[in-house]
Amino acid sequence: MPRSGEHYINSLRDGRTVYLNGEKIINHVDHPAFSNAIRSVAKLYDYQASNTELMTFETPCGNRVGRAWQLPTSRQILAERGDAAYAWARQSCGWLGRSPDHVASAITGMITHIKLFDIYSVERADALRRYYEFARDKDLYLTYAIVNPQGDRSKSPGEHTRNQFHTLGVVREMRDGIIVRGAKMLGTAAVLAEEILVAVQNPLKPGVDDKYALSFALPLNTQGIRILARKSYEATSTQLDAPLAHHFDENDAIIFFEDVFVPWERIFVYSNTAMCRQQFHGTAAEILMDTQSQARYAVKLHFLAGLAQRMTQITGINEFPSVRESLANIACHATTIEGLFRSLLHNPIQYGNYFIPNQVLLYACQAFAQTIYPQVIEIIRKLAGGGVIMLPSSVLDFNNPELNHMIEATQYSSVTSAIERVKLMKLVWDAIGSEFGSRHTQYEMFYSGPHFATLARLYGRYDWQNATDMTSTLLASDDMMDFRTQ
Repeated sequence: MPRSGEHYINSLRDGRTVYLNGEKIINHVDHPAFSNAIRSVAKLYDYQASNTELMTFETPCGNRVGRAWQLPTSRQILAERGDAAYAWARQSCGWLGRSPDHVASAITGMITHIKLFDIYSVERADALRRYYEFARDKDLYLTYAIVNPQGDRSKSPGEHTRNQFHTLGVVREMRDGIIVRGAKMLGTAAVLAEEILVAVQNPLKPGVDDKYALSFALPLNTQGIRILARKSYEATSTQLDAPLAHHFDENDAIIFFEDVFVPWERIFVYSNTAMCRQQFHGTAAEILMDTQSQARYAVKLHFLAGLAQRMTQITGINEFPSVRESLANIACHATTIEGLFRSLLHNPIQYGNYFIPNQVLLYACQAFAQTIYPQVIEIIRKLAGGGVIMLPSSVLDFNNPELNHMIEATQYSSVTSAIERVKLMKLVWDAIGSEFGSRHTQYEMFYSGPHFATLARLYGRYDWQNATDMTSTLLASDDMMDFRTQ
């Protein structure tokens, strides 16, 4: 049987070290800062267990696990992986950015190019193979921390001479593993996941940054791992006042490693700056995990389109031509991303035995996605006006009889009750203006990296020769030659 939500929740009762608001959290599973998000993930596993054909496949050992672990050995399997990602995203309306299928897709993408690891190191390749099988068969929820803390961004990790472990690096090598110290970010969903993949996306300098060139995976309750959680949006939320934050605040964290032992069998890249980059950009890791991201993003944009449409109906402006134009723009963006996501599934490139989404299409989708999210938020802000600000201070206002008639008068709608209007407008604000909503805007703008970096990747992969050949052909045509001789 696929794992259940209850099984997942119990797996998190592992004694990990989490810090929040100056305190060490003893039981993070039931803590008001994290408990609802954990239960939202549990519902994903329950949905998966109830929809096994759509969501799972059978491993060689006979387990039913999530399709994110399935190697795309056919076009059909690639499409089924995408359908499963889309179905899971719908369960959170696209607001769980680091759901369990994200990093699972990255590990699976590395396995499709395991020969690259074999060339680098047979030992490290074997470690990755074994870990993939282990995590797959248990259907583990992995997160990752692959970005170095900012610090002085003009310097690489090895150039921070006064603080050489500002970024996670190797303290010393031992016979059976290594000791690491330092920090990684963003640690999104570290309080929700069971294990963490630690790697490097930042540029590294050979010879200077070798001891920071690492990739490994560990349980999040490993001795010496410290999870420094950011402010919890869930902790101060209610179902009415902040419905998205109340259920889907996956939290982000600095992951600090305080002289942590990493065994060799959990190390996939060691002291090799080039392979650190190849791990994501030279394999299908980035491609498969970001294909999952585009499924989630498409769902999220459709949600925002529906939210905006419902808001304009409640406020009575939905028939205005300019409003319908604004709504159509959101629908256009959502449909475009949906189409790009589907194109990733149905126009793959074959690599050996595997069918991999087209990397150029993916980079184009990422670059476009980064630019349109702020535009969508801006459209909804303009449609909302002051309606998302002048709302009851909290759900407690409805419990005061003195306030009820004033709420009825000021939150009037021709099509619904005052409380339904307030609920809808509170939801809109949580999506576009609250701390939770603002964090998501930042997330969508930068989760693929800075926009210039995304465009640089697209520029490097785009088939410029094919494009310029058309120009050359036209210029060399007889008509153009005749024109030049006149």
